[in-house]
Amino acid sequence: MKKVQSTCNYCSLACNIDYIVEENKIVKVIPTKGYPVNNGFSCIKGLNLDKQHSVYKANPLPRIKKEDGTFEHVSWNEAFTYTANKLKEIHEQYGPESIAGISTGQLTLEEMALYGHVMRNFLKANVDGNTRLCMATSVVAHKQSFGFDAPPYTLNDLELSDTIILIGANPVVAHPILWGRIKANKIEGKKVIVIDPRYTETAKRADHFYRLKAKSDLTLLYTLAHVLIEKNWIDAAYIENHTEKFEEFKTFVKEFTLDKVEEKTNLTAEQVLELATMIHEGKAVSLWWTMGINQGYEAVRNAQAIINIALMTGNMGRPGTGANSITGQSNAMGSRLFSNTAGLYGGGDYDNPVRRQAVAEALGIDESWLPSKPTLPYNAIIEKINAGEIKALWVVCTNPRHSWINNETFKEAMDKLDLFIVQDIYDDTDSSQDCSIFFPVVPGTKKEGTLINTERRLSAVRPALLMEENEMTDFNVILNVGKALGMGDLLDGWKTPQEVFEKMKKCSKGMPCDITGVDYNALVDSKGIQWPFKEGDTLTENERRLFEDGQFYTPSKKAQFMFEAVTDNPLQLTEEFPYVFNTGRGTVGQWHTQTRTREIAFVNDAVSHVAYVHINEELAKDLGIKHQEMIEITSINGVTRRFMAMVSDTVAYNELFAPIHYIETNALTPSVYDPYSKEPSYKSTPVQINKVKGA
Repeated sequence: MKKVQSTCNYCSLACNIDYIVEENKIVKVIPTKGYPVNNGFSCIKGLNLDKQHSVYKANPLPRIKKEDGTFEHVSWNEAFTYTANKLKEIHEQYGPESIAGISTGQLTLEEMALYGHVMRNFLKANVDGNTRLCMATSVVAHKQSFGFDAPPYTLNDLELSDTIILIGANPVVAHPILWGRIKANKIEGKKVIVIDPRYTETAKRADHFYRLKAKSDLTLLYTLAHVLIEKNWIDAAYIENHTEKFEEFKTFVKEFTLDKVEEKTNLTAEQVLELATMIHEGKAVSLWWTMGINQGYEAVRNAQAIINIALMTGNMGRPGTGANSITGQSNAMGSRLFSNTAGLYGGGDYDNPVRRQAVAEALGIDESWLPSKPTLPYNAIIEKINAGEIKALWVVCTNPRHSWINNETFKEAMDKLDLFIVQDIYDDTDSSQDCSIFFPVVPGTKKEGTLINTERRLSAVRPALLMEENEMTDFNVILNVGKALGMGDLLDGWKTPQEVFEKMKKCSKGMPCDITGVDYNALVDSKGIQWPFKEGDTLTENERRLFEDGQFYTPSKKAQFMFEAVTDNPLQLTEEFPYVFNTGRGTVGQWHTQTRTREIAFVNDAVSHVAYVHINEELAKDLGIKHQEMIEITSINGVTRRFMAMVSDTVAYNELFAPIHYIETNALTPSVYDPYSKEPSYKSTPVQINKVKGA
């Protein structure tokens, strides 16, 4: 019997788990005691990581679709050769822009980097990730406001804050360990405040709940800023010493007066004043947001409106403070920094000659191999497939047929591709069922690498189980495709996860995310380590925050107030489509498209197998809809799907909510994106409701 400490690769907290292994089987899963993130606790998903492949297990050999539409399992070498030949044919005939890839924040840092090397450096293809669906907004907001994609906090700030404001976040369901940190906060008189259109599980446990009108966040935040400024409840010294463009912002928010706020947000002037008062009276105020903010048509400015409030009140860089984005997936941060997609490895723009030379030297390649521009974003990749411009797509461990916004457009793309490669744990996902080539890979319990969590903490993924005959990790599949493509000595130093980690360390040198002081092997059985941690640094504490010295990553070292006029939803409610359709996580036991969590028997037994939608009690009564009756919902994008009506007090009269775990949900969401981050707007679709005859 042996114990292996590794990292959970579900959500962005990246809890550590001790696997007790006997005869190559996990006999017990124990959350790691003393680990700073979860300290001996875990949610249902982490506690059941031993269930991967317990019910659903793909054939360990690759699968190729034949000309007659049937599938054949072939050897790995045959699959690698076939794939490489197809990619080279398409590359030669249509050019590098005809090839694209989509990755995931559940890959390790090393797998992400290697994929970026093969696809971006060598093939010159476009590659985006499903982190575009959750964190692109925060990335852009951080870069514009702070000068770098730098979430400032440590999770311990939740226990040090006397005023915790959650905006568009439901951690009881989405990040239960984070909610546990809030519960562990022992500060006398602490306040937990929730701002959300829904009366969520978290809202029900909060001290104060502000139910605002769907997507009126920006008006509320600008009004709140105006009140704080008008009453002089701001930190003038902090603003003067550590920020820029405040005077312009002050002038801008003057029009956002309390007498207008109720009409726009459904919150009264008294409620907004109460919220401003609590911020003013708080000694350590922290503001936390996640997908309720990120997934919107003006999402970047929403996130920055939160940042602005933290800056103007001096709630930045001190214990228990910060404008803090909560990431979605376990390695979304690794994806953001080391995927070679939107920027160079370790950060920096592709047209920055100094960074290009530094990264090329770190990788040991000629600078000309590096991409010359950022990748096409996810939406553009799908649009160009449907326009016939992109011919090949390689999807790695994500399920866009289900998760992509307006997902029928992805179905259309699948049918148009000359080559559709899917690499996944499971061969029966919505995306993998009908692909040209399927690469089966092992789950995280058999993998090696590194994850970077929501608070910038690097932690080790180490195999608890040995691989069986014909099994492959994501890393090995990507590496072997690179070999089959003929990359040759371009793969020198890319043969193992540790080699790749060492390259990424070199790439990070001198950057805000500098990890040159992190020892790959020392991460094993450790408490993890947050970036930055450069060579020569000494770790004095396990939970560190950024900006304690008031120095940011902009040229002036000052944070920027960013703002812009409030815009209307591109798709307005109409007489025909009078209801707002919102989406998000349904239960703590479900994850994304349910391909993994369906293996947890008591989760599978406890959740609906039918897509459902929350509908207000009074609205249901007015429409004559009964609890658990089947109804049809038609989106303004012209798609109709059936849902089971769950009559509920959690949604406002004209607002609906459906979990993302059902493919029907994203059939309804339209192709609308934030203009800066290109993150999809999943939260505010105009829809109509119809009863189903005979239901």
